[in-house]
Amino acid sequence: MAIKNLLKHWVDRYFSDEEAVILGLVLLVGLAIVVFFGQMLAPFLTALIIAFLLQGGVTRLERWGLPRLVAVLLIFLVFIALLMMVALVVLPLVWDQLTSLVGEVPRMFARGQQMLDTLRTQYPTVITPEQIQSWVNSAAHEATQFSQRALRFSFNSLGNVLGIIIYLVLVPILVFFMLKDQERLIGYFLSLLPRQRTLMTQVWKEMDGQIANFVRGKVIEIIIVGSVSYVTFVCFGLPYSALLGLMVGFSVLVPYIGAAAATLPIAAVAGFHFGLGDQFLYVMVAYAVIQALDGNVLVPILFSEAVNLHPVAIILGVLFFGGIWGFWGVFFAIPLTTLLKALLHAWPRSVATRRARKEALGEPSP
Repeated sequence: MAIKNLLKHWVDRYFSDEEAVILGLVLLVGLAIVVFFGQMLAPFLTALIIAFLLQGGVTRLERWGLPRLVAVLLIFLVFIALLMMVALVVLPLVWDQLTSLVGEVPRMFARGQQMLDTLRTQYPTVITPEQIQSWVNSAAHEATQFSQRALRFSFNSLGNVLGIIIYLVLVPILVFFMLKDQERLIGYFLSLLPRQRTLMTQVWKEMDGQIANFVRGKVIEIIIVGSVSYVTFVCFGLPYSALLGLMVGFSVLVPYIGAAAATLPIAAVAGFHFGLGDQFLYVMVAYAVIQALDGNVLVPILFSEAVNLHPVAIILGVLFFGGIWGFWGVFFAIPLTTLLKALLHAWPRSVATRRARKEALGEPSP
């Protein structure tokens, strides 16, 4: 009986209002569409995300007095130029370096074994032969797994050429029409919802600016951190600079964990190429400076308007949404966690407000 009363109280608190029930159904339908039809609708969802990112530029050009169609065309041309640069310059360079790295794995493995033997000779009481053998076996297993994954990825990529072409053609077309006919598309979507949507409007207003600021800021952060890392590694003569710079750029997607995870590959490549000398130390210090500037200067500037989430909530969001949706789940972990936070704060407060308003007007409460 106690459990029944508890469930009844919970339902009365959160779902006694018709609008709250409708919002819950909308969220469930949206989640079901993404989970069950996400792969099928991937080009559409990708275009939706890109259009959401570009809308800020269109709005800014409109504020400067340009007609919407002209603003959309200008932003769309910039997007196409960036897409072509990535497809024709960045991706081939990264692919060449990845292929070269796979070929260098055996030599790097042998060099690492020599370094371990040197350490055992210098510190015989600290590092035992059994420890070295265990490390060598683990490294050999990881190297084999890395080579196999890279080989599978290359074969899969050959089979997905048609899919890549579809993305390169279909996504830009969808982005253009989403920007051009934004008001018409939003109006059609709103026509499917009930006219009384105070709760949904409240949650959307709270989330719209925050999600937009976060997503655009995160894209800018990836570009800045990745570009600065690439230029820094090139200046030091570090091999695979493009691959490492891309990895450092995307590491900012996972707060706290990404920077630490990116440190090991950089240290490994620098150690194998330069040895454990002054050049290796300079590379690691430069990488530490980049991470410090990112965390203490760039992030506060880009995300000054973002919701302040507790680090535990961020890590849980990354683990949960990343486990469900992979890369995109990691990318949108903080906005989705912020959305949950907004729902938890707005939902009961909105229902209570509606009840109070109805009681003040003499209407029966649901």
